[in-house]
Amino acid sequence: EDDLPYEEEILRNPYSVKCWLRYVEHKEGSPAKEVNIIYERALKELPGSYKLWYSYLRLRRSQLKGLCINHAMYEDVNNAHERALVFMHKMPRIWIDYCKLLVDQIKLTRTRRTFDRALRALPITQHYRVWPLYLKFVKKYPMHETAVRVHRRMLKVKFLAFLNNNGIGWSMYSEDYVEYLISIGRLDEACVKLAQLVNDEHFISKRGKSNHALWHELCTLISRNPDKVHSLNVEAIIRGGLKRFTDQLGQLWCALADYYTRSGLFERARDIYEEAIETVTTVRDFTQIFDAYAQFEETVISSKMEQMTNNPSEDPEEDDLDIELRLARFEHLMDRRPLLLNSVLLRQNPHNVLEWLKRVELFKGKNDQSRYQPREIINTYTEAIQTIDVKKSVGKMNNLWVSFAKFYETNDQIEDSRTIFNKATLVLYKAVDDLASVWCEWAEMEIRHENYDAAMVLMKRATALPSKRAGFFDNTEPVQNRVYRSIKLWSMYADLEESFGTLKTCKAVYNKILDLRIATPQIIINYGMFLEENNYFEDAFKAYERGVALFKWPNVYDIWNTYLSKFINRYGGKKLERTRDLFEQALDGCPAKYAKHLYLLYAKLEEDYGLSRHAMAVYERATSALNWNFVLKATSLTTNRIALHELFNIYLRRAAEIYGVTHTRPIYEKAIEVLPDEHARDFSLRFADLERKLGEIDRARAIYAHCSQMCDPRTSANFWDAWKSFEVKHGNEDTVREMLRIKRSVQATYNTQV
Repeated sequence: EDDLPYEEEILRNPYSVKCWLRYVEHKEGSPAKEVNIIYERALKELPGSYKLWYSYLRLRRSQLKGLCINHAMYEDVNNAHERALVFMHKMPRIWIDYCKLLVDQIKLTRTRRTFDRALRALPITQHYRVWPLYLKFVKKYPMHETAVRVHRRMLKVKFLAFLNNNGIGWSMYSEDYVEYLISIGRLDEACVKLAQLVNDEHFISKRGKSNHALWHELCTLISRNPDKVHSLNVEAIIRGGLKRFTDQLGQLWCALADYYTRSGLFERARDIYEEAIETVTTVRDFTQIFDAYAQFEETVISSKMEQMTNNPSEDPEEDDLDIELRLARFEHLMDRRPLLLNSVLLRQNPHNVLEWLKRVELFKGKNDQSRYQPREIINTYTEAIQTIDVKKSVGKMNNLWVSFAKFYETNDQIEDSRTIFNKATLVLYKAVDDLASVWCEWAEMEIRHENYDAAMVLMKRATALPSKRAGFFDNTEPVQNRVYRSIKLWSMYADLEESFGTLKTCKAVYNKILDLRIATPQIIINYGMFLEENNYFEDAFKAYERGVALFKWPNVYDIWNTYLSKFINRYGGKKLERTRDLFEQALDGCPAKYAKHLYLLYAKLEEDYGLSRHAMAVYERATSALNWNFVLKATSLTTNRIALHELFNIYLRRAAEIYGVTHTRPIYEKAIEVLPDEHARDFSLRFADLERKLGEIDRARAIYAHCSQMCDPRTSANFWDAWKSFEVKHGNEDTVREMLRIKRSVQATYNTQV
């Protein structure tokens, strides 16, 4: 009776889906058979309704819960799906649900054929919904050939990735395919597929792997499984990688050598290692390859020894010879390591002078004379000279030429050494000092072999004026046109002339240096001392005068200091006015840093040969000059304060010795006035002590009172203790109270606490 209204409605509207669905909804909770009959009646009237079929099939599948997979109802449900697919063969959801149902029933062949039917029935734009289930199904069971064929079919549709709306593309399936092939041991096909992925410029790994990571994976596979990979040219693949991935040469070379090692081709593996060592350009790659090479040799030796132990042969002598040969080869490899590493660094930068010199030292074999190879040393020097471009060189090119010449010298081939030096002087170096160093080394070689005249001829030739003169820093001109202004050359020339030449030639050299205006203060001083040694005092003083005219402060300080000291030692007080005039010239524009010593020297001159009042006037000028300089130049405050403090001490001591202690009062007053507080306190205490000794108690007390204004009781306790001691000895109750009052006043002034 309850169903009567729904039946009447269906009779009136047999083609209305809503009417049938309302009827089904009404029958919820009824026996499954009754509901199924209603769905069957509805689908008989409306066989093309997706909504009815979907609801019906979902209901039938839910009725299978808890049943064994070989229950008869499963087959009924399968038949229902088959009937649905007659009309719903373009609906992927029906196919997917049917395939899942068959997978649960473990009907392998039927499931596979159903997946194939689904792929044939559905448009290609819907395939991406079926393939994941299909691949998961075929990989679930050990049917490898079927799985491989399914993967191949799927990968033929390469544009699947572009039609995918869920982010699952062809690249993901390709990587899954490779991993599956590796997991089932079909490495040859896996390597072929992986090689295709590596060579595909448009391939983008969905797992974030770079092209290099795929290369590394491919090289690892083919190098470790040479017996299973036959379809690929392994060496061509890895050498292609060597050209593409230049930052990972070490790994790729080792992979190629490992491939031949595992293949049993040991000699071919050695050839690969040797080729790798001769071609890599980074220390990291070299270290990686060399360590692998050494380990390979060790493994070969250990395996041979193990074989001899386990299976001794009929000819033990031949085995021993083989072992010795292998050990010798291994030792030779280890001995070659420094040279091989040096070759790597030279391939990095063939213009590195230091590395060429290191290579020469390796051939010299300092610790083992048996490794001394003179022919290789000469070849190395020759190759270096021909290879290095001076403009690109790292290090000084002149060191290479000098080292080459010294090599011939140590082997007593002096003429060959001279030839090398002569060629070295024609090289266009980057700096003038490089060429100057070559000339100096050549001259020193001649001196070592006591060819003094030849050395001086060389220096004369080196310092000769070129046909086209150029400034020392004019980089547009070659160094050969500028070396005549090198102070290094002229200094050595002057030393040679002093040692082996005549007075006339030596003076000519020094005068030429001064004419070229390239002298240094030390050159001037050396010239003056040389002339003094030969008793040409006035000429020495002229040289000092020329040096003073060449330089400014502070470079001229050493010249003035030497000049004035030598002049005073020579003439003393005989030419006092001239000496005073020299001091006045020296002090004109002299910085405070250097003035102190000159003032003291000036005052000593006046004390020894002049008038005492002149000496005191010099001291007075010195204190004023230093004070004025330290006011103007805040950058050298500390230095000037110390110099001024020391100068006042000397001034006081000399004034007391000459005029007596009473004459020091104005000096003390000036010192307290101009010096900073830290030094003024010291002078105040000394001044007050002086007045106390002279019996001037009131003057001493006034000095204490004046100084108290710059003495914080918290930091200058010694001053207040000294004043207190003074008042206890020489004062009374009133003076002590006054002192305490001043102390409290000063403390309040310095008190910064709120």
